[in-house]
Amino acid sequence: MSLAFAARGDFPWARVPGYILTQLAGATLAALFLHAVIDVSATYGSNYPAANYSSMAAFWMEFILTLGLVSVILGTASGAQNIGIVGAFGVGGYIALAGLWASPISGTSMNPARTFGPDLVALDFTAYWVYIAGPIAGAAAAVVCGFVLRGSGGGKAGSGAAQGAIQTEIGAPDKL
Repeated sequence: MSLAFAARGDFPWARVPGYILTQLAGATLAALFLHAVIDVSATYGSNYPAANYSSMAAFWMEFILTLGLVSVILGTASGAQNIGIVGAFGVGGYIALAGLWASPISGTSMNPARTFGPDLVALDFTAYWVYIAGPIAGAAAAVVCGFVLRGSGGGKAGSGAAQGAIQTEIGAPDKL
């Protein structure tokens, strides 16, 4: 999402590397914690293409899933479409349905950092390219689609949403 908001002009590119590093560290610490506390194998927390599907099929699944997810997020954080705190229901609903629909094929990662942590702990980067390329390409496609449908940027509301503000009333984003 950080890349999509930055590409749309709602988030400063200078802050993107810090967000990415923090996500990678958080995913790794979460996998280490689960492995240490409940002795779960890190491979169970990661994503891999299902046995009956190719890496390319998983790539396209991650591409389409991320395109949809980022479109929903950018759509709910764009000026006139900004629906405030209830936008979380739309995003959460999309993630739940995407997981039900696509988990058997690609694992439904939609975020390279989400797969990186468990892969690093397990030292198993099998088909990791799928979980980098699919979500990044899907997010980029969502930004392009959003530009075609809504124009550039999310305006004041989109910029506020990209930086952690919640829009509780029209024109008045509140900082978290």
